[in-house]
Amino acid sequence: MRYSVIIPVYNRPDEADELLQSLTRQSFKDFEVIIVEDGSSVPCKDVAERYQNILDIRYYAKPNSGPGQTRNYGAERSRGEYLIILDSDCILPEGYFAAVEEELQKAPADAFGGPDRAHVSFTDIQKAINYSMTSFFTTGGIRGGKKKMDKFYPRSFNMGVRREVYETLGGFSRMRFGEDIDFSIRIFKGGYACRLFPGAWVYHKRRTDLKKFFKQVHNSGIARINLYKKYPESLKTVHLLPAAFTLGVAILLAGTPFCPYSLLPIALYALLVCTDSTLRNKSLRIGVYSIAAAFIQLIGYGTGFWRAWWSRCICGKDEFEAFKKNFYK
Repeated sequence: MRYSVIIPVYNRPDEADELLQSLTRQSFKDFEVIIVEDGSSVPCKDVAERYQNILDIRYYAKPNSGPGQTRNYGAERSRGEYLIILDSDCILPEGYFAAVEEELQKAPADAFGGPDRAHVSFTDIQKAINYSMTSFFTTGGIRGGKKKMDKFYPRSFNMGVRREVYETLGGFSRMRFGEDIDFSIRIFKGGYACRLFPGAWVYHKRRTDLKKFFKQVHNSGIARINLYKKYPESLKTVHLLPAAFTLGVAILLAGTPFCPYSLLPIALYALLVCTDSTLRNKSLRIGVYSIAAAFIQLIGYGTGFWRAWWSRCICGKDEFEAFKKNFYK
């Protein structure tokens, strides 16, 4: 078996169905699918069973332990030479595995990952959120791409790793947030080769509304401090940008009663985001939504960063409370 697709699922049978449908349309067929239900109250077992005669698929159910440990559970029961880690809210284009295979034939890689895009079926809010997570004008440059600001760290929504490397490193840690970056850091520290595969992209739905999106990015900001406490060298200048943006916005808003022009930088940034997103998505409506998504993404991450910094670096707490909460909610 060339590839094993590991998919943790929590209360998302409809999304799992869409992902499995996209797997049936792959031009490259040498892969198996491992679905692991992570303590869901709305399971996708019936969905998985519908694909038994179409895909080489196995379904498992286990008590809730978070996505990292759920991926490890699936990896232990897989057979592939490479593990492909996907989130259940992804849809694969027909040439995904062909693109991965082409890259590996050109040059070996111990670990790899690809970018994400918005599908035409996504809602305008989802497209705006996708813009905020991939644009160079937000933190898309941190995530890796043509205009990247830091080296590429594979993320768990679209990550590949050679089985031998996965087993040597012990898979994902018990971190509830940032466990994929933790794994990527250990890949680099282990001296393994890691590459971005630009052609191996996925459609990634992410969160379906701005409230859930804020919670997601807020926890990502918390994770960055926890990663810093574990790997001090992992914190780079680019990771401070959302925190600096959040502080800057707060200062500008506080200065409004004394100087109305203090709102000008905020307005100019909003105009930049709206214009760029409108042109990219060919929709003014999405451009306007992207203003909200961009501010939520940066300020959500920034407030999580500052909150965790105060709790862990100033107050000296060993464990931050958000990591005790359920990842999926």
